[in-house]
Amino acid sequence: MVAADTHYDALVIGAGFGGIYMLKRLLDQHLRVKVVDAATDVGGTWYWNTYPGAMSDTESYIYRYSWDKEDLLSYEWKEHYIKQPQALAYLHHVVDRHDLRKYMQFNTELLSAQYNEERNVWIVQTSTNETFTCHYLVTALGLLSKQNWPDIKGIKDFKGEMYHTGKWPRSYDFKGKKVGIIGNGSTGVQVITQLGKENQVEKLVSFQRHPQYSVPSGDGPVSEEYREKINRNYDEIWEQVRNSAVAFGFEESDVPCMSVTPEERRKKFQEAWDLGNGFRFMFWTFNDLTVDPAANEEACEFIRSKIRETVKDQEKARKLQPTEYYARRPLCDAGYYEQFNKENFEVVSLKDEPIEAITEKGIRTSKQEYELDVLIFATGFDAVDGNYTRLAIRGRDGESLKDHWSETGPVSYLGVSVNNFPNLMMITGPNGPFTNIPPTLETHVEFISDTIARAEKNNPRNDGTVVKGAVIESTADAEKGWTQICDELSANSLFRKSPSWIFGANIPGKKYSSLFFFGGLKDYRRRLKEVIDGGYVGFKPF
Repeated sequence: MVAADTHYDALVIGAGFGGIYMLKRLLDQHLRVKVVDAATDVGGTWYWNTYPGAMSDTESYIYRYSWDKEDLLSYEWKEHYIKQPQALAYLHHVVDRHDLRKYMQFNTELLSAQYNEERNVWIVQTSTNETFTCHYLVTALGLLSKQNWPDIKGIKDFKGEMYHTGKWPRSYDFKGKKVGIIGNGSTGVQVITQLGKENQVEKLVSFQRHPQYSVPSGDGPVSEEYREKINRNYDEIWEQVRNSAVAFGFEESDVPCMSVTPEERRKKFQEAWDLGNGFRFMFWTFNDLTVDPAANEEACEFIRSKIRETVKDQEKARKLQPTEYYARRPLCDAGYYEQFNKENFEVVSLKDEPIEAITEKGIRTSKQEYELDVLIFATGFDAVDGNYTRLAIRGRDGESLKDHWSETGPVSYLGVSVNNFPNLMMITGPNGPFTNIPPTLETHVEFISDTIARAEKNNPRNDGTVVKGAVIESTADAEKGWTQICDELSANSLFRKSPSWIFGANIPGKKYSSLFFFGGLKDYRRRLKEVIDGGYVGFKPF
């Protein structure tokens, strides 16, 4: 027997974009559901990532839920790109609109979860000294949430202010201060741009090991005519998004880069540059930038030429020009390179002068010491599986996820299920699609909730106090097969030849492996349909 007041049909971990929708779907299926989150309120990524300049690189009209048509037509968005305060406000709005908050418990961190095979329940321990049991444990932990602090000598010696962008203070004042930033991926680019626009720092020093290719975002106010056009076409927009590769709301190109003249190539790149958006520049221009080195170099040189045009100090421009493949997460910005035209903005190439240590006063490289008042780590996250391996999640026979993944790297079936972990369902788990997050989350949530609905129909349980019911679990062969599919799809990609968090390369000692399905959202959804139509191929009978 289990206590009715602490037992749930489903316990959802995380109150961000995925967790909110998961709760809504399962409540609509008349299940007893609870959401727990370590934060003080809803938001997930948008609760924690409050650093200056935090912005989605998805246009506002599709950075929202597709399932509430009335809300799509009426909810306000004034700019092409949604910023952190607006994203958080939107999620609050959805929770309040559908009266979901009463099913949520905050300031509650998952510490451990143990599957009990005899009772077919998950036993969950939390930071509030509570014990919950649930039939289905659904994780909505997010792809990018476990902060990555670099292992730099002397990091604890620094006497100034020190922050990680993944856990930013609720207020800050850098007026008249010397600020150093380590890391220049999407977050670093946004922070640097915003601090430059605030124009308050005495000096900003960007420490860069891998300069990034970034293109304009194309952000700006939305006209009434534009909004009306979007509203008229929402059904077609979402149909296109779900049946595209990267799901960013534009048609991907089917034209090889080298099949057109140099003049035509530059014209297309310029058009994408003017329209804005990193994913558009990479996938809308030509269809082979991520697989053909020659095509990729054409895009690289175009962006490098823009850096040289934009940054007046050619030594700064040299340091800001990438030399590697254009094959990391595509970036866009609202004036990043322009900030380095300011005399008080410096760039330090860590290839020219590596960091030797962090000191009490700042950062010492092989050439000099940079005195700083503030040190910002925009060093990203232990992506995808980091939030799972830090937790004691144990399946059959006490096996932990960390142990399950120790030899192979993080693996799953469909990015949703792990063999030997019954009734554990993951939203954007390892080897899920490398696509726009909101439609990907919706795809996962809908597959998970439909799977649970089937399990509930075929395996009726009692009133919730006596736990029986279905066991949803992928097979070892299915997990192995999906891992192989993901590996094969990424084998010819230039992404795989570029050291980045997408393959775990940003974490010292982490096994280099494919963390995503590179087949695109359309193909991923097709494969899910085949799984369902085949009677849940790859899962043990339930």
